[in-house]
Amino acid sequence: MSVNSFRDLLVWQQAMDLVMAIYKLTNSWPKEEIYGLTSQIRRAAVSVPANIAEGFGRENRGSYQQFLRIAQGSLKELETHLLIAERLGFSQKETIKSIEVMSESVGKLLRLLIRKLSLP
Repeated sequence: MSVNSFRDLLVWQQAMDLVMAIYKLTNSWPKEEIYGLTSQIRRAAVSVPANIAEGFGRENRGSYQQFLRIAQGSLKELETHLLIAERLGFSQKETIKSIEVMSESVGKLLRLLIRKLSLP
């Protein structure tokens, strides 16, 4: 399969699924967190596919890799926010774990893509 758009990338597709899962998860969080942790976790999640897409549109590999690394950073930020939410009791451990599994999958795909772009 050829890649004509960032939308063809499995990593972008999974990152979009992760965003949907994060929005669903945070809908039930305390309303006083809407400008706190809820906002932070949503922004971190949205940043992942957005940076994958932005990097895809860049003219050179180095720039593309840099945007993928930014996506990796946002993913680690997201994972940290999930752990905080779990500690605060906003969501059940099993629910958080299922989203962490999604996040780990996106992370693996990001690493693979960065490595592939590093090849001559």
